[in-house]
Amino acid sequence: MTTGSNERLDRRDFMLASVATVGGAATLMAASATQAGTVAAPADAAAAAKKGTVFTGDVVDGKRVISALDVSDLESGKKHSFYFQGVAMPGGQPWYVAVTVAKGASPGKRLGLISGVHGDEMSSIHAVQSVMNALDPTAMSGTVMAVFDVSRPAIENMARRWPNSGRGIDLIDINRLFPGNEDAPDAPVRHAGLIFNRLLKPNLDYGLDFHTAGTGMDATSFHLARMELPEVRAMAELYPIRQIFDNQAYPGLLANALIDAGIPALTPEIGRPRIFDHEMIGLFVEGTMNVIKHHGILPGPMGRTSKDSGIFVADGLFPVITTHGGFVELLVELNQAVTAGQKVAIQRNAFGETVTEYTAIRGGEVGARRTDAMAEPGTPIVFLLFDSAAPVGGDVLVE
Repeated sequence: MTTGSNERLDRRDFMLASVATVGGAATLMAASATQAGTVAAPADAAAAAKKGTVFTGDVVDGKRVISALDVSDLESGKKHSFYFQGVAMPGGQPWYVAVTVAKGASPGKRLGLISGVHGDEMSSIHAVQSVMNALDPTAMSGTVMAVFDVSRPAIENMARRWPNSGRGIDLIDINRLFPGNEDAPDAPVRHAGLIFNRLLKPNLDYGLDFHTAGTGMDATSFHLARMELPEVRAMAELYPIRQIFDNQAYPGLLANALIDAGIPALTPEIGRPRIFDHEMIGLFVEGTMNVIKHHGILPGPMGRTSKDSGIFVADGLFPVITTHGGFVELLVELNQAVTAGQKVAIQRNAFGETVTEYTAIRGGEVGARRTDAMAEPGTPIVFLLFDSAAPVGGDVLVE
């Protein structure tokens, strides 16, 4: 049995769906949300988020705990830090998500900086921290809200996915679940719904969801951005980075959920996971400050933008995937232009004998590559970005 998104509906989800006759259509939708992640939030959740900031009465490490936020309630010209009460752990205590709001002295646009959706993406968190530390609310018109650690259980393990204990341990990618559902039979989907309904959607005019490559991979400085949307394109081009992948990508991405809610958003990607890449972080801090100035939240001249970095805008991507197991020697570097038929990797067995060689099926530019030296069959080892306007065997086109 498959869902409409061609994802398998496993035994637990089938059991949950089968009781929909008791709970109604919402139960069936919540069951499938664990796979598709595209279920709309219940109307009462959206209504609850409009009631203003809700303090639980708890204080953690000197920070007040909230279960809903309305930035209009906050004092102007100041920074405010909270813990947001997310979904409960198996032991009953909630996961707390760190939130800081820099509210300007004057009204203006509201920008959200989000990180920690995946737990191994350290540079994204550092970039958001750096921007927030640089802001002076007394000089601002508008609001910048930072959410530092969306997927807290993943971050505690510095792992990409949320370890959901509902049926043993499932490793769940929460960035396939937005906008979530507060009533879903699955903790990560509920957490996504709480974050989206009670923290993000009511308080943002624009959103930036920062990421890095996943563990075992390295990537260039790039955005995943829907360039057909003028407000998204305007923000994306304000970063002095190397690549933009113009693509909608997966269902359930936070940026797509924000866009569907009328909030222009994109996904900046800051290179390698699990480390602080300070040189690359600096590029994204500079670009984010440009975005803040672009929206009139801060005055001042722009820094470097994509016009200064010779950015490559691609609308297609293909992976080079291993057909064998063994040791992989990569022959291409990040940002390198590759032509059709060019050898990109050699794979050897334990004796050092060549098992196979891998070539590019068309011209493109290297956007990401594997950092682990060994690979099983079916492992992506190189991702090549390409412009569909370029000839299949020709040079890449740079905009």
